[in-house]
Amino acid sequence: MRLIHTSDWHLGRHLKGKDRTPEIEFSLNELLRQAQELEVDAVLIAGDIFETPNPPSDAERVAYQFFEGLRNAKIPAIAIAGNHDSASRFDGIANLLSLAGVQILGKPRRVNQGGLITLETPNGKLRVAAMPFASERRLLTVENLWTMDELQQIQHYRDRVDYLLKNLASGFQDDSVNILMAHLTIDSARLANSEARHHTKETYALAGQSLPPEAQYIALGHIHKPQQILVAAPTYYSGSLIQVDFGEAEEEKGFYLIDVEVGSPAKKPEFISIPCQKPLKIVECELSDYEEKLEPQRDHPGYLKVIINLQTLQMGLADKIRKICGDQVLQIEPRYPEIESKREKSVKQEDFDPVEEFKRYFQEELNTTPAPAVVAKFEELYKEIKETQNATT
Repeated sequence: MRLIHTSDWHLGRHLKGKDRTPEIEFSLNELLRQAQELEVDAVLIAGDIFETPNPPSDAERVAYQFFEGLRNAKIPAIAIAGNHDSASRFDGIANLLSLAGVQILGKPRRVNQGGLITLETPNGKLRVAAMPFASERRLLTVENLWTMDELQQIQHYRDRVDYLLKNLASGFQDDSVNILMAHLTIDSARLANSEARHHTKETYALAGQSLPPEAQYIALGHIHKPQQILVAAPTYYSGSLIQVDFGEAEEEKGFYLIDVEVGSPAKKPEFISIPCQKPLKIVECELSDYEEKLEPQRDHPGYLKVIINLQTLQMGLADKIRKICGDQVLQIEPRYPEIESKREKSVKQEDFDPVEEFKRYFQEELNTTPAPAVVAKFEELYKEIKETQNATT
């Protein structure tokens, strides 16, 4: 059986005012072409189809055109909601999308509630244990929030996710290819830092041991860097379909092609890249050489972030940079290495004085001296926080 694993399309995404949907449409058209050419049995979409729970109509048009293309090619698809998607909206349109051969799941469900999706493909039966993104508020009751401390809530959430994953895996059968597809964070994953921070840290970071070893392949979404997770079953994040922001600049994007047979772990999947229509690039330069370094970027087909190291504030520099590269420059980040170095050294001193560091911040960043009342208030707050920390340790 041959499958495609993709995720994190983020249709409707904007970057510094630029609509990325046309770029994502370009990549989805290429993904569709590859699906047909490679004669895959199904496409697995591991969440975050859209950027927001209520996506713009153009973003929906692109997604549904892709699904229509799959239907015309007689390729079924299974999709789950990510943390950016609306779980209720997905469940509400599930029957409609099934007419296009797309089985979509919004909220996590047990096996006996429809959490295990079965497809008959030309190369046999496929069972997919589908685990959409599970938010804390969905798995924690009001009573949990009132009666448990933070650590207990985190453990309770993780226990509930573990239970759901084990329950879904209990539906696997010997006569089929058994896949787990989930939208979640494994704590060993390398982040792109373009993911929703709250949904990748602390409570939401799960141990790899949570993943059922009996799965023949585990298709993950949520983390934007394509990568393997080293656990018992073959487990991969396919990553985002385009370079979502500059944390992913110049990173290869695409999808995983999976070959798998009944009764055996999937072969090592092949990552097939899809060229970004508007690639992101970071250019770092000094005040003395920014023109020289930016001149070759005049014809860059995508978008640029310019980091420029400075000693002092330079008025009108942003206009000069944009005059060279025009609309390609989406972000200009001035850095002051000497000041940052001094601050770093001061923080490392054993006799660190928070009040003096607070004053230094005002002097170096704001070019002023804080009023005595402001310093006194800072000192009062700092002592209050330290006392609270000491009381709980």
